[in-house]
Amino acid sequence: MSLEHAILVSLLEQPASGYDLARRFDRSIGRFWTATHQQIYRVLKRMDGDGWITAEAIGQAALPDKKIWSVTPTGRSALVGWLRAPVQPEAVRHELAVKIRGAAFDDDAGRAALVAEVERYRADHAATLAGYLAGEARDFPDPAAPDARGALQHVVLRGGIAYERMVLAWLDDVLDTLRDLDRCPERRPA
Repeated sequence: MSLEHAILVSLLEQPASGYDLARRFDRSIGRFWTATHQQIYRVLKRMDGDGWITAEAIGQAALPDKKIWSVTPTGRSALVGWLRAPVQPEAVRHELAVKIRGAAFDDDAGRAALVAEVERYRADHAATLAGYLAGEARDFPDPAAPDARGALQHVVLRGGIAYERMVLAWLDDVLDTLRDLDRCPERRPA
């Protein structure tokens, strides 16, 4: 997937200014496809040049005009072509998992530092899960009611919720394992 495709999906859901689009990435899309505000503005300019999007200038009192971006038929065709192309499974690169395996070659102080890192990592995922659950309660109070767009947005959110719950369960298992190693000196690395 490219940033262009994520932007097309977001703009088809609702036309937006570059600023509003960047905020959307910060709030929701960013957990699945990250981009800085600068990247978003750079890609918007390129997509405009390619004819995938167009802007409507909206006047603002005492401020420069705001551009509200929307998708052109050419942009929609580009997205449909991408939507119909096969997706390859992503390779997982997980630095924390490598550190956990490497803990077998570290001393007690190193494992203690790893426990602190896993706890920090876990807190970040717990906060993300709480945000997803709050968003679900806010945006989908009646799961049976959404139209096709809402149903698809909700299923992606449910995937994020399931993923965060799985990561938290795994991190709890990691912490239990690391703490068990500290309680059993015979299992510590030599």
